[in-house]
Amino acid sequence: MSKDIKKVVLAYSGGLDTSVILQWIKEEYGAEVVTYTADVGQGDEVEEARVKALETGAIEAITEDLRKEFVEDYVFPAFRTSALYEGYYLMGTSLARPVISKGLVRAAIETGADAIAHGATGKGNDQVRFELSAYALKPDIKVIAPWREWDLKGRADCLAYADARGIPTPVTPEMPYSMDANMLHISYEGGVLEDPWVPPPRGMFSMTVDPENAPDEPEYITIGFEAGDPVSVNGVRLSPVELLGSLNEIGGRHGIGRVDIVENRFVGMKSRGVYETPGGTLMYHAHRAVESLTLDREVVHLRDELSNRYAEMVYNGFWFAPEREALQHFMDDLQKSVTGEARLKLYKGLATIDGRRSDTHALYDEATVTFEADDVYNQGDAEGFIRLQSLRLRTFAEKRLGEGE
Repeated sequence: MSKDIKKVVLAYSGGLDTSVILQWIKEEYGAEVVTYTADVGQGDEVEEARVKALETGAIEAITEDLRKEFVEDYVFPAFRTSALYEGYYLMGTSLARPVISKGLVRAAIETGADAIAHGATGKGNDQVRFELSAYALKPDIKVIAPWREWDLKGRADCLAYADARGIPTPVTPEMPYSMDANMLHISYEGGVLEDPWVPPPRGMFSMTVDPENAPDEPEYITIGFEAGDPVSVNGVRLSPVELLGSLNEIGGRHGIGRVDIVENRFVGMKSRGVYETPGGTLMYHAHRAVESLTLDREVVHLRDELSNRYAEMVYNGFWFAPEREALQHFMDDLQKSVTGEARLKLYKGLATIDGRRSDTHALYDEATVTFEADDVYNQGDAEGFIRLQSLRLRTFAEKRLGEGE
């Protein structure tokens, strides 16, 4: 434990962990603490955190509105790749960590701090994401990770520590799961959710209604895209932040975007995570629908192979790594033709494609695919195509049958 650390910038949410960490750093390091709270769409929590930080010992409480940067420079680039971690997760937490880390490092430089600190546990992914991002941005940065240093063993110890020092905490034993919110999603984990057989408590979700209670009539919406990015909803152009907010509201009222998975953490263990991502789910399906018209077959197949690698990079914390940046350039280049519209049908937790079109970049040719008479495609050509494709199969079969199999 370095005693030459005199000032620390703490990534601060105002929740149990960071509330305890603020006081712990003051006591153990004898350092001044500046809190940093990034607004990535968690609402009133930002101002509440600022006030609480000053009331509980911070010498300064910095808040910064990063919503525009988060959506434009992190969410949209990732969605251009159609990346899903392990087939389900749209990575709302993974995408928020690098933008928060960038702000945290910036605050440390501006305040002349000796170190940064975070409240991620030694079992989780976030410690990796925060620290890899910080080192990529400022190689000589010092990082304090209390969960890897102190002798507090869990939530109960933190509650006792806070109670002994009069630190108000929003978490009680009666609500023992944790949650993390931003513009893209809300994640839930821990407590009762640690048993993967136990369903999420009713009333836990806050961005989406229960699909059973969603409207009994479907709603149809149209999302417009230009060069892979969503730009409009129902013909109305919106800024990225406005667009995601609008889709969150629309998808949320139909109960769309809930995911309950057991995922593989980077540190080596499996964990159960529950997520709600209403607007992101609508963007994902609409984007793929427009891509189906505008991307070449081999290009989209190659993209799908690489999008899994991209998802792993982001999930594991390598946003600022050269391989992620290089792959992003490739993904962005092939998205230049992804311009068009997709119409979605929203009903009882489901979003299904109801139509798609692209006036300028569609590779779909109705004259070629029609089952009616046409002057474009000679069906007899397929015979030679099939004979060539079957050549290796026939050769293999002849060899096998000749050996008496």
